[in-house]
Amino acid sequence: MTGAGEDWLSDGLDIEGADCGLWVPGVDYMAGWRDAREAADRLNRALLGAGFELSQVRAVASTDEGGRGVVRMACWPDAVDRLTGLLEAVAYGDGGAA
Repeated sequence: MTGAGEDWLSDGLDIEGADCGLWVPGVDYMAGWRDAREAADRLNRALLGAGFELSQVRAVASTDEGGRGVVRMACWPDAVDRLTGLLEAVAYGDGGAA
């Protein structure tokens, strides 16, 4: 998944603290991260298709302490407002018009 340039994971959004924590020896963090990366890539493609810029909102792959994949969202508040409007429109049945 690519975005605006090669540094799309760090262009404008502070997400460096998302993965902080201790790693447990013997836990396969990579398998969980790969699963999360695939899911995050799908979501990022959907966000791009909906007209979002990945510099404003994006899904980021991570793992929890047990090695399970986790997808976190890194977003600017105005992008969250726009995404919320789209999700509410779908949830309340007006076909996603926002």
